[in-house]
Amino acid sequence: MTDVTGLTAGMYLTRLLALYGVDTVFGIPGVHTVELYRGLPGSGIRHVTPRHEQGAGFMADGYARVSGKPGVCFIISGPGMTNIATAMGQAYGDSIPMLVISAVNSHGRMGSGEGWLHELPNQQALISGVSAFSRTIHTVEELAPALAQAFTVFEGARPRPVHLEIPINIMTAAADHLALPKAPMRVARAAPDAGALAEAAELLNRAEAPVILAGGGARNAVALRALAEALDAPVVMTANARGLLAPDHPLGVSLSASQPETRALVAGADIVLALGTEMGRTDYDMYEDGGFQVGGRMIRVDLDPVQMARSAAPEIGIVADAAATTAALLALAKPGTDRQGAARAGAANAGREALDPAMRGDLAMLDMIRDTLPGVTFVGDSSQATYAGNLGFASARPGHYHSSTTGFGTLGYGLPAGIGAQLASGGPVVVLAGDGGFQFSSPEMASAVEAQTPVIVMLYDNSGYGEIKNYMIAKQIGTVGVDLYTPDLRAQAAASGWAVAQVADPDALPGVLTQAAADSRPTMIYYTDTLRAAFQAAL
Repeated sequence: MTDVTGLTAGMYLTRLLALYGVDTVFGIPGVHTVELYRGLPGSGIRHVTPRHEQGAGFMADGYARVSGKPGVCFIISGPGMTNIATAMGQAYGDSIPMLVISAVNSHGRMGSGEGWLHELPNQQALISGVSAFSRTIHTVEELAPALAQAFTVFEGARPRPVHLEIPINIMTAAADHLALPKAPMRVARAAPDAGALAEAAELLNRAEAPVILAGGGARNAVALRALAEALDAPVVMTANARGLLAPDHPLGVSLSASQPETRALVAGADIVLALGTEMGRTDYDMYEDGGFQVGGRMIRVDLDPVQMARSAAPEIGIVADAAATTAALLALAKPGTDRQGAARAGAANAGREALDPAMRGDLAMLDMIRDTLPGVTFVGDSSQATYAGNLGFASARPGHYHSSTTGFGTLGYGLPAGIGAQLASGGPVVVLAGDGGFQFSSPEMASAVEAQTPVIVMLYDNSGYGEIKNYMIAKQIGTVGVDLYTPDLRAQAAASGWAVAQVADPDALPGVLTQAAADSRPTMIYYTDTLRAAFQAAL
């Protein structure tokens, strides 16, 4: 790996990626990107081929969420970039690290309007809105600095997609004069300010009824449980933070902050510590009724200084890594005060029983999956089961429940993201999908077989966009466009090499799940309202 004789820029880039620890790339080769592929054989980097560039982006997203490393994509110019833009938008909204490396037309051709293959007027401008930054590489000497710049975002700032576009004439240019860096550049996330920490710790230690709000940015905060116990503070976990406290932990609150019981808990707190949460409306005000209120004084910890003043401005703002700040606050905490934390958390969690029977039935199904498959990772597409999960599912571990239905909220995410998650985890991955959203990315069933990723898809078939249909009915709008002709997705799965099972009885589900987890093939577990009704009847 040290001999650079005869290198093209595309080959040099592959070596740079390997230096940064990249082991998987998602992409579809095209005439504008083949030079990126010249260096892949023997590089130690695995290439996974989706059936659509949007699938590549979703796979990279799922891979990044589970591995903690950026998901990397090789994408052709023009239509490849417009195809992946949706997946980049989802990753941008959820603060997921993703590196998209694309071609762009050669110098003298890009933006010329002369009709060159895959030409866009301004590809960089198109992608800038769904990336931390988009940069055109104008010389081979810029490759190493540009990659280092990307990793400073992934490792040191709020992680989001980064786009590097390489003109074709640069991609094929000679790079034998370039040496590889001796080591990748690494950056540490900001440490909390000592003065702000001391002030925050004083407030928390004097609190009578503290509450912690934990978001996806706190997912690696291993000291959070101990801090919550020291402060006797309930921890309200957003969808992306579920599992930070185990399902049976007396201080854990997995009921959404959009629900009245959780809102009452937060409104009654005298001190609120918000850790790594953007306090986004889809977590805290899903019904858009404006009912979420922070009644007491707020301490907010976020990597992004701009986000600090959005949604709810704090009294104390700490621009720093949530994990480091949590550990530092734990060192300053004075335990021993009984603040009735378990009772307050229990009152909030009791709100799960106030959910409608359909939601509670879906939650019972998710609980059964979690308890049947230890270590399972859930990946939720826009589906009834995912909406229920967002409202009240308690994940067994942090980083094991992922959903595309908060924030950007795209359809078709589940299957490709599940493939990426399975590649990263190697353990059981269950995708929660409905027939409507699943058809956005159903060709990726072939990709799952090809990549040897035995994902398990729980497919709910109600022949349409059920959630939207219910919303239209509630708003007294005619149900136009929501009742779909749904092909036989079981036959499509079988034709793609999947195992297929249909479940109508809750008692049969654990056995089917266990068999699917032991199978080397992907499995579709197909169910309808019959299974949902049976779970509701058992409540």
